[in-house]
Amino acid sequence: MANITPFEGLRPKPEFAAAVAALPYDVVNVKEAREKGKNPINFYHVTRAEIDLPDGTDVHSTPVYQKAKENLDQLMADGILFQDNEPCYYIYELVMNGRSQTGLVCGSSIEDYKNGIIKKHEFTRPEKELDRINHIKTTHAQTGIVFLAYNDQQDVEQIIAQWKKDHAPAYDFVAEDGVHHIFWVMDDYSKVATVTRLFREEVPCTYIADGHHRAASAARVYEDMCDSELSITGEESFAYFLTCIFPASQLAILDYNRVAKDLNGMTPDSFKQALAQNFEIQPVGATPYKPVKAHEFGMYLNGSWYKLTAKEGSFTTDPIGILDVSILQNNVLSALLGIHDPRTDKRIDFVGGIRGLSELQQRVDSGDMAVAFACYPVSIQQLFAIADSGNVMPPKSTWFEPKTRDGLVVYPI
Repeated sequence: MANITPFEGLRPKPEFAAAVAALPYDVVNVKEAREKGKNPINFYHVTRAEIDLPDGTDVHSTPVYQKAKENLDQLMADGILFQDNEPCYYIYELVMNGRSQTGLVCGSSIEDYKNGIIKKHEFTRPEKELDRINHIKTTHAQTGIVFLAYNDQQDVEQIIAQWKKDHAPAYDFVAEDGVHHIFWVMDDYSKVATVTRLFREEVPCTYIADGHHRAASAARVYEDMCDSELSITGEESFAYFLTCIFPASQLAILDYNRVAKDLNGMTPDSFKQALAQNFEIQPVGATPYKPVKAHEFGMYLNGSWYKLTAKEGSFTTDPIGILDVSILQNNVLSALLGIHDPRTDKRIDFVGGIRGLSELQQRVDSGDMAVAFACYPVSIQQLFAIADSGNVMPPKSTWFEPKTRDGLVVYPI
């Protein structure tokens, strides 16, 4: 069963919350982070501290991590951030386009992560793990939230709903992208204890929705501490990692689309002829085509959009093979374009659905890419089924929106 813990969060004073809040470090590039970092208290100065160093600085170098620590310490010294006196849970509601999702911010057990109670669906890359390991060890804090999901648990959700009803939020602001962020502090010992017990008794597992590298990095830090000469009880702060756990029914997964740099020596016409073996192809003109059901794809090629429908026999019905991203990978990207490893091949790029289909069209029209594919999104239950089976999803399969903001609460270790 799921083992979670309250913690003494480091967080902004209410008047600074909106200015501090920043998107996760890995969904913005350096240029975007520098722009937001014109605000001296924005949390990118901690999570993307290279913005305070000269252009060209190696983002994985020691000075970057040292600068992150310096900036975090300065936010505390200046009274922007303060630490709660008692262990708390935090309730975090996000509202986007009229849809609301409410999660519980807590520490989740690294032993649960190691033992499969926290389920994974992606591989991680060692260099990205090492980046966050060095960040955690240098700052002595986990600054990025790992986004977890769980099958709805009515008793937990009733407590959260009642707390929201009975208490004023600590933060309540609308970010520049229109997402509404509302944040409560659950500091009642009895309620905190009840939520902890309910998770340990009634929630068999949780699933990583977003943040595999942050979770893996926290686990590596824990393992390093266990390998030291210290006496470890398992209840230390570093035995948990910063998470926000959302009920599955409240979550939405957006499409995660693909663009390819060339047609592997084919002309547009010969490429369409090759596609016809496994897809029905229907021209739709200049209007972007967004798939409306599974096994449909939008394709932008040579100035025109097409609707592709996978034919029977072009895919399997196992949890991985039935995914549209697998159908596209197996029948098009690998078989026709020669892109066999999308994790490492430089001829493919990925575009989150939040950017819209116009981004796909722009990438092709600019000459940067030759063809674009719009995919139907994976469902949360498909994600759960794959994680339960012990398999991993193809890379860049899911894009969750809205995204939690870094800086609203930090987990000191």
